[in-house]
Amino acid sequence: MMKTDWTTDATAARRDAYYAASLTKFMPFREPLVFKKGQMQYLWDAEGRKYTDLLGMNLCISVGHSHPRVVAAAMEQAQELTHCTTMFYHPVPAHFAEELAATMPKGPNGDIEWVVHFTNSGSEAIDLAMTMARTATGNLDLLALRTAYHGPTAAAQSITGISGWRHPGMPGNVAFVPEPNQYRGIFGPGTQLYLDEIDRTIQSATTGRLAGMFIESVQGYGGIVEMPPGYLSGAAERVRAAGGLYIADEVQSGFGRTGDHMWAFEADGVIPDIVVMAKGIGNGFPLGAVVARKDVAAPMADKFMFHTYGANPTCCAAGRAVLQVIDEDKVQQNAKDVGGALLERLRDLKQRHPAIGDVRGRGLMLAIEMVKDRKTKEPDRDTTAAVFEACRDAGLIMSKSGPHQSVLRMVPPMCLSMQDVDNVADGLDAAFTAANG
Repeated sequence: MMKTDWTTDATAARRDAYYAASLTKFMPFREPLVFKKGQMQYLWDAEGRKYTDLLGMNLCISVGHSHPRVVAAAMEQAQELTHCTTMFYHPVPAHFAEELAATMPKGPNGDIEWVVHFTNSGSEAIDLAMTMARTATGNLDLLALRTAYHGPTAAAQSITGISGWRHPGMPGNVAFVPEPNQYRGIFGPGTQLYLDEIDRTIQSATTGRLAGMFIESVQGYGGIVEMPPGYLSGAAERVRAAGGLYIADEVQSGFGRTGDHMWAFEADGVIPDIVVMAKGIGNGFPLGAVVARKDVAAPMADKFMFHTYGANPTCCAAGRAVLQVIDEDKVQQNAKDVGGALLERLRDLKQRHPAIGDVRGRGLMLAIEMVKDRKTKEPDRDTTAAVFEACRDAGLIMSKSGPHQSVLRMVPPMCLSMQDVDNVADGLDAAFTAANG
């Protein structure tokens, strides 16, 4: 058996020596943290200290760390056949495609047919959705939201609206519109002015003919920004009038996380042309998918397109188990109930800590935004960092998000319980007090 050195110093030294600079950048805490074990909503570090995971390993852990049913399903498949390339048939991904399609809205007449293309990751799924939209429409121009995040691959970066995630060499034909942030959006609260800006952008920054518009149903790395009522449906109407498709990015907000619906776009009563999903789809197993209307996906048959591990039967077995757990354990309802209770506690914290400018979110997709002054709403990156570090001391793991790194993002495994709410709220209270002390 291969030996593994679990000491923090040795692990940090190996990272520093052998990880590329592009990989070592992604370290949130001042000091290294090595996790050794996870069980449902909890984590243990290499020294045995327990934490409540409010990050879900970047939302990849949807129904719980090492969930026994998900692990059992993957192990059973891996022992039988670990991988099967998509050029051959295998029943597990075929069943999973059917089950994913069944979660999609069927439309007022019940006649919408959905098809699935499995990928290795969310970024690859975004790339595929871009190609699919351009192929289906014959148009090149895309719209995206400012402060959107859609992935680190070159194509996905091109529709990401945060400069810290954008590298040289991205493809073009992308125009950005203001995100309808109800706390600090450029037009203030409301919907109509943001929809009007879509029309203006189409007229001034595109050819007038679109391939589509990508919208995170709830912006994730942008700071948990919900789309206000009427925005998704209004945007879809305008984009379709310009010949384009509405593409819903549900990589972070999908699979019941927002509580009221399986997919966050459903809150606005709109049906996308393409849906992109990943992260929680596999509960930690690498997997993504593009689910599209059958007629939209059909033109892709003219050329080859595949993802080597996309329909991997081991990962798909895990994905099938995730859907089963969501249904049988009423995970979506738990996200609504526990998230609602935690949001109330966050609102109470806001009353007692002046550094908190806003608390927001839905289900178990929540955020605290820090400001230097509540009137000016100037982002407070330093206080956010201090509270973030103090949360670690309180046994809470979350992330810093938003274009100014001034937002604490809470997206825990959806098995977080009512019993955890007090511990999380008290830990946050202590962290704010320590950071301001």
